[in-house]
Amino acid sequence: MTEIVREFIGLPSPVVGRAGAGGHPCQGIYYRPAGTRPATAFIATHYNVDFSEHYLATLLAERGFGFLGWNTRFRGNEAHFLLDHALAEIGVGVHWLRGQADARQVVLLGNSGGGSLMAAYQSQAVEPNVTPVPGMRPLSAIEDLPPGDLFVALAAHSGRPEVLTAWLDPSVTDENDPLSVDPGLDPFNPANGPPYSAEFQRHYRGAQRARNERITDWVLGELARLAGTRCRDRLFTQRRLQECPGPGLARADWVLRSWPVSARF
Repeated sequence: MTEIVREFIGLPSPVVGRAGAGGHPCQGIYYRPAGTRPATAFIATHYNVDFSEHYLATLLAERGFGFLGWNTRFRGNEAHFLLDHALAEIGVGVHWLRGQADARQVVLLGNSGGGSLMAAYQSQAVEPNVTPVPGMRPLSAIEDLPPGDLFVALAAHSGRPEVLTAWLDPSVTDENDPLSVDPGLDPFNPANGPPYSAEFQRHYRGAQRARNERITDWVLGELARLAGTRCRDRLFTQRRLQECPGPGLARADWVLRSWPVSARF
């Protein structure tokens, strides 16, 4: 077995500097074979999952690569996720690999939900196109991000809009009542299955999109209502998200920010 060095990396964010208690918002662990400075290094980041102890880190280091399991300040805090801020903080990790770890080739690893995130990073680094959410200032740190040399998508889904819509329980009839249900759309109603007929599945998928549209319309209306007030955003409860396989549909890039417990826009 190759001896693996694990180095904790903590760096300030170009957005908020250091955290209120003095810690570094951008943190991770760099893995490399002992006595080497790998020419090729991987970096992996997720929307909110801690990737500092990623399952591939040691495996890749044993094969001569560097691996930075990197976290933005949104680790464990996805309800407050801001894409432009996260991209700037991923850039901190890429800069460190090139400037401090001496990596000549940086591989962006997009694993699971990190697939769309790391793809967004590379897109912004190559051809800037991300704009801030309404009411937020433009972020200069995302205008000159160091691009990756390679991109690998690993067990990655199509992105938050699709996967979260595919997890919506469309049988909810009242967003303010967690017990409300349309029996004809209830996947736990034995009369509907399993097995689920092709007709029920088509009806179910269409109803998922319809629920997304209803929530999105409400969110956009609330954003318009809050415009010009001292209230920039608000939290709301998202009822009954459940993981289920299959393609999803969405209209908005989850402006509604729908999470299993609460949501924010």
